Amino acid sequence: MRKQLLFLFLTIIGTGTIQGQIKSTKIGYIDMEYILQNVSNYKEAQNQLEQKAQKWQQEIEEKKKEINKLSESLKTEKPLLTKELIEERETEIKFLEKELIEFQQNRFGANGALIQQKLVLTKPIQDQVFTTVQDIAEAKQFDFIFDKSSDLTMLFAAKRFDISDQVLRVLNRAEKREQLTKKQQKELEEKEKKEDALNENPGVLEREKALEEKKAAREKIIAERKLQQEVKKKEFEEQRKKVAEEKAAKKSTPPTTNNKSEEKVSITNKAQEKLEAAELVRKKQAEDKAKILEERKKIIEEKRKAAEDKRNKIIEERAAAKKAAEEKLKTNTNNN
Repeated sequence: MRKQLLFLFLTIIGTGTIQGQIKSTKIGYIDMEYILQNVSNYKEAQNQLEQKAQKWQQEIEEKKKEINKLSESLKTEKPLLTKELIEERETEIKFLEKELIEFQQNRFGANGALIQQKLVLTKPIQDQVFTTVQDIAEAKQFDFIFDKSSDLTMLFAAKRFDISDQVLRVLNRAEKREQLTKKQQKELEEKEKKEDALNENPGVLEREKALEEKKAAREKIIAERKLQQEVKKKEFEEQRKKVAEEKAAKKSTPPTTNNKSEEKVSITNKAQEKLEAAELVRKKQAEDKAKILEERKKIIEEKRKAAEDKRNKIIEERAAAKKAAEEKLKTNTNNN
């Protein structure tokens, strides 16, 4: 059966490659086990089922202990018992052993309670997954969607064809919508559309990321400029306060010849201090400007490197895809 499915899958791929100029075949796949393990309802029910299985296993162990106890007791007391009592106890032990086997089969057998309850648990979620897959296939125009965890042996599958996360998003959204108001549902739908567009178009996602990086860099530059302005403002306030204090000191001191000389020296010192302060401010501005230019240069270089890596990656993927298509076409030609 697996060989037939594999042959069918390869035939579809080969046919899609040969007739690619007429119509490109869009193929995707899901991993049912991955989806089920990430659905909250399934995980809760699975935990309950595991608790039942543990309880049944404990009952089996207790029955085994009881049988072993009776067997050991019979072995010890056998020389003292009559033939009728020995046969009676052996019959009882055989009955308990048979009962134990039936209990194990009823709980853990091929058609036991564990398997049946697991099927009952899985089916509703599988139905939801199948419905969601059909909706996605119709909306995204997929030609084929396979289940990676089924009997179909997938020797290789590129991650970009995996729509399992899309299916999970739809299932989780449906669960959230039941708890939201109409207004919240509308907002959520708009947000989901935007997320879907970003997930389906990596180029848009990268552009969004680049815009966010530019915005962060711009905000950082604005914050640094604001900090510089605050520093300058603080220095100016301190200078003005100092001048006001000196003026107040001059008014309180009687004017003398010596004071005039001291005032001249003080004015000269003040002028020198102002020049030094202005020089420090200019020097700091130059350093800040050089720092900003260096950061901008670094951001530009990182963007250039990211674009070059992306271009090289696209070239490698195209070459790999072309090579794989040629190999498949060659294989199909040889088989024919």
